[in-house]
Amino acid sequence: MQLQFDKYQGTGNDFILIDNRESSIKLSVAQIAFLCDRRFGIGADGLMLLENADGYDFRMVYYNADGNESTMCGNGGRCIVAFAKKLGVVGNNASFIAIDGAHTATVNEDGTVSLQMQDVEEVLYADGYTQLNTGSPHYVVFVDDVTTTDVFNTGRSIRNSERYQPKGINVNFVQRVTDSSIHVRTYERGVEDETYSCGTGVTAAAIAASSNATGHICTDIKTPGGNLLVSFDKKDASHIVNVILHGPATFVYTGSIEL
Repeated sequence: MQLQFDKYQGTGNDFILIDNRESSIKLSVAQIAFLCDRRFGIGADGLMLLENADGYDFRMVYYNADGNESTMCGNGGRCIVAFAKKLGVVGNNASFIAIDGAHTATVNEDGTVSLQMQDVEEVLYADGYTQLNTGSPHYVVFVDDVTTTDVFNTGRSIRNSERYQPKGINVNFVQRVTDSSIHVRTYERGVEDETYSCGTGVTAAAIAASSNATGHICTDIKTPGGNLLVSFDKKDASHIVNVILHGPATFVYTGSIEL
């Protein structure tokens, strides 16, 4: 089978995008893992299928690099909106359905995408860490210097700890820079490594960083792959609404591969 695809990246978090509106493409776990392999395949942190969905512009179906269908991906959500615009499926505004529910997005004049994330209604502020779900589950820990943190080994240990099995959890290491800016590095389950950026992860980190604040909050975020902005309205410690993830969604190339 000859498979057509586009490659996109959002702050270094890269994805294989496939138009499956005709529902003709059925990929196995092994095939997806092969396509995402950086040595033997195309190479990506994940793969997405754009499919038809009643009542929406499209459906986003997301798979991690290990080949398994996963929870929401914020950077992927921005990239698939840019892909949908390239296909002519949407204009500058999009409404789509993903595994965690409905989303809307806007393609801005500078090519960045503003993606509405799900509301957050439960945040666990524990001793030494914060845990919450922003479309995917995240463990957030604050460190003094994120650049020297052993993200791979520490993140893998937390991700594989018994209490988070069998599905595991994403782990975010956060350094406060100012009251409104943070530096984030993330270990992602399914990729099983540090990624250059994680959209749901920076969203979780921004919310965790606002533990003592309420009202409208905007947080500038630095990741190894680039800069993002998260804005939201915080009604109280565990009730966060109007969550928007702002950032780039960049076309890399288009191609085909034989499966």
